[in-house]
Parts: sequence; structure tokens; C-alpha cells
Amino acid sequence: MERTMTMRRFRWLGSLLATVVLAATPMQTMADSVVMYDEGSGIPLQELLAEDAAVWPVMAAPSGDGLSVKAKGAVLMDQASGRVLFEQDPYAQVPIASVTKVMTLLLVMEAIDDGRLAWEEAVVCSDRAASMGGSQIWLEPGEIMTVEELVKAAAVVSANDACTALAEHISGTLEAFVAAMNARVAELGLRNTRFVDCSGLDDTGYSCAYDVAVMSRELMRHKRICDFTTIWMDTLRGGASQLVNTNKLVRHYKGATGLKTGTTGAAGYCLAATAQREDTAFVAVVLGSPTTNDRFDGARALLDHAFAAYESYTPDAKSLAVPPIPVLKGQAPTVAVQTDAPATVLLAKGQKARVESSMEVAQDLQAPVEKGQVVGTWRLTVDGETVGEYPLRTACAVPAKTFRYAYTLLADALLG
Repeated sequence: MERTMTMRRFRWLGSLLATVVLAATPMQTMADSVVMYDEGSGIPLQELLAEDAAVWPVMAAPSGDGLSVKAKGAVLMDQASGRVLFEQDPYAQVPIASVTKVMTLLLVMEAIDDGRLAWEEAVVCSDRAASMGGSQIWLEPGEIMTVEELVKAAAVVSANDACTALAEHISGTLEAFVAAMNARVAELGLRNTRFVDCSGLDDTGYSCAYDVAVMSRELMRHKRICDFTTIWMDTLRGGASQLVNTNKLVRHYKGATGLKTGTTGAAGYCLAATAQREDTAFVAVVLGSPTTNDRFDGARALLDHAFAAYESYTPDAKSLAVPPIPVLKGQAPTVAVQTDAPATVLLAKGQKARVESSMEVAQDLQAPVEKGQVVGTWRLTVDGETVGEYPLRTACAVPAKTFRYAYTLLADALLG
């Protein structure tokens, strides 16, 4: 379980500490104040605020030669394309602790996008949610919070009670929500992940660095999540409950956008970190590090390498323009073509000026034509070496001409 003070018999100690650390904060009501604890160390988060940027000295970016991290598994991924830039035991199945919440938050965001859940919607905390150990915001049975407040608690302080309340609210039961988590894993084509809860407290669940990177990339498609994962400090309950992010990179790393820490005895210290500078974004996953500094140092080294070694290239719109392709014996004379190429393409630094693009496209097509049918390839090369290759697909279907179709055209012409 997360290394925090979790037993409710310690609530009186939390209140006492809150009174001490918040004495100089007039905006908060001392009698109702709650102290939040770091998920890994069990140290009151207020004490961690004394750590400033000096803890994270500016370091030269690594060259990539001999790059390694102290972890059981690690992956560096381009967020736009999913291209893996570095891997270290990427498929090793290990417990991931609260990094599990990446999938929990993904399902929450998808429920909101689908209209099954609203940000302002009220969620009633169950006895089960209130009884969760580990990192928490000390929800009481019957306490009501909005979806937005619970997402904030889950994203910022890794609150297990908040995650459980959301899971039960969305799916009816925690078990049904966990089943949905595993179903989503299957949809993503991930083969080394099995969830048993929504929080990561149960170490019988497992994943791997590659799978976590894919899940993190999928979550980051939902831009609103960054409103929460980039919070360093905030409050709940009208200022009575303080929140300090468990991810120190949010405070100390340029461009950090999230994402999720995790710590248990079995999992060690884990981190899924995301960062973006201008139009380039990366996902760095470090699982099973021996110390909390190892996970942050490892993720930072991976991200430093990525930003030092790569940059984004935005293709010229003219290079993506494909004329319609003639369709033989089709109900339409031509079909439009589109590419699967991303808005930006990741290149090694220094390659932009030498990029050349080319296309191979079918001269014509025989009806029927299916929507999404591959009809060619758009290729990017640098000094003759392919750096990107993307399929060209039909934008719509074109049925074949039939006697009925010809008769309809003739009738329309005669009656028109």
C-alpha cells in the first residue's frame, strides 16, 4: 500500500499537525484542516514544500550513449506517434502501484467525453470508498464531492478513496469498473497488464513499462486532464484540505504536464512522466526504482535526452495534397484520399532542412471501393533514409454501378 498514514485512528494526529502547519494561513479553518501526506515517504506534504528548485540542479542533457535508469523497466515514447525512443526491459511484468490510476483516469475522461459523466456531477462516497487505505483525502461515508473535485484529488495526491468513489459512481461497483479497465487494456492491444483494483493498492495486479507508456499517451489525448496533472498545490473543502502533487517534476521540470507516481513495497518507486515543449511531447515511464530519487532522476534523464536529441517537423500542406483517384465502374467518378500522417513528425535534431517527401498512389481503382482502403504511401526521407512512412487511404466508400443504379439515373434524367 502507499506509504502514508492510512489508519483512521490517526485522524487526531492529522488534525493536530494541520493546526501547526496552517497556523499562519488565515484563509483556512483550523478546526477542519486536514494534512495530506506524501505517498512514498509518509512525510506531511507541507514539509516537502521546503524543497525548492535547488533539489533539482540543472544538468547537461545526456547524449543517449549508454543511457540507462535504475528501474525494473523503462520506456521513452514520442507522445504524438507512439514511437519508442528508448527501452529497458519494457515488457517485464511488475506491480505498478498508483500508476494504475492512469487507466482509472482514462476511463473517467472517456466517460465525460461520452456524456455518461459530467464535471459538476455529485458523487456520494460509499463506506467502501471511505475505508480505503494509502494516499487519500479522508472521505467520509456519505460525503458528497463533484467529479471535478475527485479527479483533482486522484491526479494530484493519488487519492485512493477518490478513485474508488469515481469507479463506483461510473460502473455501479468497483468490480465492474475493474472489468472495464481490463477491457480497455485489451482494446489497446496491451498483453502485459492485468488490473485487480482501480488504485494500485493490491500488488497482485501488474503491468509493464511499454503498456504504461501506451496508456499514458492515450490519457494525454484528453487535454483537460492536464488542468489537474499540472497542479502543484491546491485545496479542497473550501481550503480545509491541502493538496500537494506527489510528482515533483511538475514543480521542477520545464514543460512537465504530468502524470502519475506510484509507490508500494512490492512495486518500489514508479513514475509515468509527461512533458511538452512547443509542439514536441514525450512520455517517460520508470517502474520499480529502488528509491524515490531514482525514479525522478530516471524520468528526467529520459526526458532530457528526448528534448536534446529530437524535434518536431510539421509537413508542408502541399506535400500532403493528393488529387482524387479515378474509380472505374463506380457510382462516383473519383474518390478523395487522405493520409494517416500525424500533424507533426519526430525527427533527430538537424534533419529538418534535409527532409524530402514522396508519394506512391494508385492510378485508378476498380469499384467497389471501401472507406479507409489503402491506396498508396506517403514517405519522408532524410539523405535517402526513410524516417517516416504513412498509408494513404480513401476518404469514403464508392459502390459499384448496378442495373438498379443505372435505371435510377435514367429515370431521373427523363423526369428531371
